[in-house]
Amino acid sequence: MIGFCPLASGSKGNALYLGTDKTKILIDAGLSGKQIRERLLQIGVALEEIDAILITHEHGDHIEGLKILSAKMGISVFANMETAKGIYQSLHFLPTFKIFSTNESFSFRDLTIFPFSVQHDTPDPVGFVIEACGKKIGICSDLGFVTSLLKKNLSGLDYLYIEANHEPSMVMASNRSSLHKQRVLGRQGHLSNEESAELIASVWHPKLKHVYLAHLSQECNSEIVAKKRVEELLHQHALPVKISIAYQEKISDRIRFDVEE
Repeated sequence: MIGFCPLASGSKGNALYLGTDKTKILIDAGLSGKQIRERLLQIGVALEEIDAILITHEHGDHIEGLKILSAKMGISVFANMETAKGIYQSLHFLPTFKIFSTNESFSFRDLTIFPFSVQHDTPDPVGFVIEACGKKIGICSDLGFVTSLLKKNLSGLDYLYIEANHEPSMVMASNRSSLHKQRVLGRQGHLSNEESAELIASVWHPKLKHVYLAHLSQECNSEIVAKKRVEELLHQHALPVKISIAYQEKISDRIRFDVEE
């Protein structure tokens, strides 16, 4: 498949697919190798076709499948140095790493990849802007706070995958611990629906075609609430764009770069 498709998004595991006619990659691998294989097959891609895996940060829901994919299949893993250290400490094995520097662009085959710094509770978490087939895709979940630099990094995109993790009132009403609530609502936790909507509005431009709302909390959010919050704010400002949910239990809407939306 030439295009982009979230395979899974949420606290139970994250994995995204991006492919051109020359290169096929995953962004994060937080599912088992078996699950990743099955979901790739649903979009017509064999796991053996994957050329590399980009990692945003070392939390388990982003790296669960790495031991199988790298150790047994030899797929290269792109990460910055701090994330690579975290992966080794968590999984107790050393993948075939290719180390990049945060906030410095690099090329891989026909892809141009810009890993940029984000606010989250790991040593050096990143989002990515990837240029492929003349398109720019922004990928940014697990994000506690929106900075002016983040907005700049996410400007001029064709597609955006962005966190809309929770509804604050649902977090406060949940049975989760006070410490967990503080983490989620804090500046290194996760974006709320409203914060996500405001970020989308701030980076909107007429060529932005499609936005995925990602990493929805299963307890403290819902697909209906998240989409409604975002669409209402964008409608208020007359900013038309297609909004989709990035699902946890199934693949999401796929984007084909060789077909105009």
